Amino acid sequence: MKSILIIEDDVTISELQRDYLEISGFKVDIAADGEQGLQLCLNGSFDLIILDLMLPKMNGFDVCKKIREKKDLPILMVTSRTEDIDVIRGLGLGADDYITKPFKPAELVARVKAHLARYDRLIGTKETKNDIQIRGLYMDPDTRSVLVNEAETVLTTKEFDLLYFLASHPNRVFTKEHLFERIWGIDAMGDLQTVTVHIRKIREKIEADSANPTYIETVWGTGYRFKG
Repeated sequence: MKSILIIEDDVTISELQRDYLEISGFKVDIAADGEQGLQLCLNGSFDLIILDLMLPKMNGFDVCKKIREKKDLPILMVTSRTEDIDVIRGLGLGADDYITKPFKPAELVARVKAHLARYDRLIGTKETKNDIQIRGLYMDPDTRSVLVNEAETVLTTKEFDLLYFLASHPNRVFTKEHLFERIWGIDAMGDLQTVTVHIRKIREKIEADSANPTYIETVWGTGYRFKG
């Protein structure tokens, strides 16, 4: 569960933000002034900070600057002041985004989710290399590029998703039902023949001889597996 810290001196606003975020599945703590918020942030483990600009004891600009000196996490600045200089100062000190009061709680939740997803992608790129290299096949999920024996191969979105999923689980057999639900979604319109058609098209693009595939193997009566 992602953990959010709200630094906001208006109790009505902070509790409303907390309620909407908790309904959306987040764990939320609240600090009522800048000094308390800074200490909670530096001593705790939070995934994102919602930081009001005008705070008692220490303003949002100073809090943001101090947090950035110690931690790398999304900071969403909240302000009722719309002057460009405030926005520029906030972003220049390390805030990732700002939202102006009054705002709809649903918009706040959407911004929070977007920035958490962005940071997760950045962290994943830094900490793990998610590309695949198997017997001349290279796939990069970030650029969604595919090379076969160093020659670029163009796959459709679903073809890429299907091949990447299979290649990420080499030598494991998946039924057509499992693949359809995983790639298209359980509520998607279509039938299992969709999987068969996409496998055929993928083979035509990545195999030297699609009639004798070396990457995706048919397990008769069961489904498919990627040969690692």
